[in-house]
Amino acid sequence: MLTLSFAMLLGLPAIAADPPATPAPPAPVKAIGNPVIPGRYADPEGVVFGDRYWIFATYSAPYDEQTFMDCFSSPDLAAWTKHSRIIDTTVIKWARRAMWAPSIIEKGGKYYLFFAANDIQSDKELGGIGVAVADKPDGPYKDHLGKPLVDKFHNKAQPIDQFVFRDKDGQHYLIYGGWRHCNVAKLNDDFTGFLPFEDGKVFREITPEQYVEGPFMFLRNGKYYMMWSEGGWTGPNYAVAYAMADSPLGPFKRIGKVLVQDPAIATGAGHHSVMKAPGSDDDGWYIVYHRRPKGQKGANDRVTCIERMEFDEKGLIKPVTITTEGVAPRPLGKLPAK
Repeated sequence: MLTLSFAMLLGLPAIAADPPATPAPPAPVKAIGNPVIPGRYADPEGVVFGDRYWIFATYSAPYDEQTFMDCFSSPDLAAWTKHSRIIDTTVIKWARRAMWAPSIIEKGGKYYLFFAANDIQSDKELGGIGVAVADKPDGPYKDHLGKPLVDKFHNKAQPIDQFVFRDKDGQHYLIYGGWRHCNVAKLNDDFTGFLPFEDGKVFREITPEQYVEGPFMFLRNGKYYMMWSEGGWTGPNYAVAYAMADSPLGPFKRIGKVLVQDPAIATGAGHHSVMKAPGSDDDGWYIVYHRRPKGQKGANDRVTCIERMEFDEKGLIKPVTITTEGVAPRPLGKLPAK
């Protein structure tokens, strides 16, 4: 049966239907660019609390000017809000200079900020690793103890560059140390002191080969990844290396470097942390670190940057390429664009 269109019945020319519109290709996602926060900041710790990413860092300046700490928060890794002077030497009465390497952890609805101060060179000086507490990540913080938590050299480790690691059983460990020695200690429940190990020791040395400072630890697929900085912090050979073990106590056998400088972009890439966004176990890993922009050679000319961190099929960390582009924005709870 022949069916005539309305246009044909009226003697009008037929008009072809428009073809379905081809959807426009999605606009490319622009990387956020490195450095990710303005100003001179070093020793960054990146962490996710709730619906925001956070970066806590050392104010990179002469030691006598390092009397406070700032932090930064973002919903998407791109737009960062500065939270100024979340802690300073007016609150930490025993600290007078060189406030370094903040490490933060949430426990029981409180936020505990661990830091080093005074750059002590012997057991006769006041200083070391302290801890402060607040109701919010951005403070204000108050001194938790009124004195340093670690104020002596144990196993020859300078009490600096602290990191707090929460194991899968809920036990918290303080991992720290400069001067090429790294210790681990079991924190007690309220972070006012330590619990001894089975052998009665409080500070156990876990120094990997070529370790210098800046330890960091995370757990993935049942393996403990121990990371640290090698080389001199003021020089171009500063870099990040790592090891893996079946326990947070090691032993840690060095595997190799994963983050090194690229003189065409920046030098002295090191003292890092690792941040994991929600998602699958293979996705959303970021390395947050400091470096010196090309052409800058001052000891304190350090800026904070972020790159993606990936693993191979054996669980080894792939070498990280430092970039000026950085990473794509990633709102928390959403997967990044491919």
